[in-house]
Amino acid sequence: MAFWNRRRSIDAMLAPHDGPALKKTLGWPHLMALGVGAIVGTGILTLIGVGAGLAGPAVMVSFALAGLVCACAALAYAELSTMMPAAGSAYTYSYAVLGELIAWIVGWSLILEYSLVVSAVAVGWSGYATGFLAGMGVELPAMLAAGPHVEGGLINLPAVFIIAVVTGLLLLGTRESATLNAILVVIKIVALIAFVAIALPAFDAANFTPFMPNGFGSPALPFAEQITGQPVVQTGVMAAAAIIFFAFYGFDAISTAAEETKRPERDLAIGIVGSMVVCTVLYLIVAAAAIGARPVATFAESPEPLALILREMGQGTAAQWIAVSAVVALPTVLLAFLFGQSRIFLGMARDGLLPRKLARVSSRGVPAVVTIFTAIVVAGLAGVMRLDELASLANAGTLAAFAAVGVCLIVLRIRDPHRPRVFKAPLWWLVGAITIVGCVIFFFSLRPSTQMWFLYWNIAGLVVYFGWSAWNSRLAKGEETAG
Repeated sequence: MAFWNRRRSIDAMLAPHDGPALKKTLGWPHLMALGVGAIVGTGILTLIGVGAGLAGPAVMVSFALAGLVCACAALAYAELSTMMPAAGSAYTYSYAVLGELIAWIVGWSLILEYSLVVSAVAVGWSGYATGFLAGMGVELPAMLAAGPHVEGGLINLPAVFIIAVVTGLLLLGTRESATLNAILVVIKIVALIAFVAIALPAFDAANFTPFMPNGFGSPALPFAEQITGQPVVQTGVMAAAAIIFFAFYGFDAISTAAEETKRPERDLAIGIVGSMVVCTVLYLIVAAAAIGARPVATFAESPEPLALILREMGQGTAAQWIAVSAVVALPTVLLAFLFGQSRIFLGMARDGLLPRKLARVSSRGVPAVVTIFTAIVVAGLAGVMRLDELASLANAGTLAAFAAVGVCLIVLRIRDPHRPRVFKAPLWWLVGAITIVGCVIFFFSLRPSTQMWFLYWNIAGLVVYFGWSAWNSRLAKGEETAG
């Protein structure tokens, strides 16, 4: 079988192995908390302002569109993860269904996604932390509060700091970090409910008019810029949805915990689907309350829009508590994605596509080497890059992975219809199609510069693959029977 289409056997994947073992310590409550912790973060606390600036009040539609595509992707993940409960997420599914080359591209895209998500959330956390400290009378020097893209900025020190703290927590152990994560998730949800309760009495329907000031938008806009050479400002519902997509994903981090789940055949589906349902409802309610309380223009540019809305309502104390909850609870997103990133690395290293030394597991059942390595990389990115740049490029990697999962769902249903499936996605052909088409449309709604950087990233990945990985994988060396 050629290198580009050699596939891992699902049966061989699930067989006991002698490699590094992860401890099965997580139940469905831990997975639900991991998913909600990953999903409810910078997206609603920070990017709601960015999205509202692009779409106006129609950002509600953007949330719904992004939520629909992610809901279908979540159903596909739930079916595949319960069939293949192994570390690696979309990379693992692609390796078993679509072949090694596609799996490498998906894995390489996941590395981009997880690294940039952690960096973006750290930058978002820094905005809230800086605002909170300022409210306490502590002003950070400008050069230590932002990267070089801001005048007078040098490095975003708070962002680097929080990544270091979360990394230390992950190194303590999976169950310990998951338990603390669950507590912080409760704090975050209570804060959002409190925001809605305070903002709703000030609801003004006039703030929803005009509802769609920038139109629906079109994924063809990036091509117009490339053809004419003239800059095209991307606005509208689709442009906002492509960015807000960042606010919904995170449930895929649950699938990376498959090996550490006590009853993966049950708990994974509950965690993935349940966290998506909870977060979609919460997002739509919070977005409606925010827009109803204040005109979009007043908070579109703010790095802490919810706290700003409360301050403008004269609720300074409540705004401070929202900032406190963000400072305390946003690290749950960092924890979930740093956790997922290390498991992606672990899966690829086990398969020989990355150096196998990266697959070392500590006595606490944690892949310590890749966790520390990932933390160093993302801290560097968070220290110097802007939030919108990070979120946009992270979306590109996620869209590629989600589209691959949609394809895997359809292909495996056709190729192996009789394989036992504990969880079956309803209307699998429609779920897969919406996932694939939605991801393609969202990808072409991203900035042309984002698309180009994503292309460059994958060109670099293919150089690594053809130069080293294709010759050192377990399948290439005959260490495992191909599917």
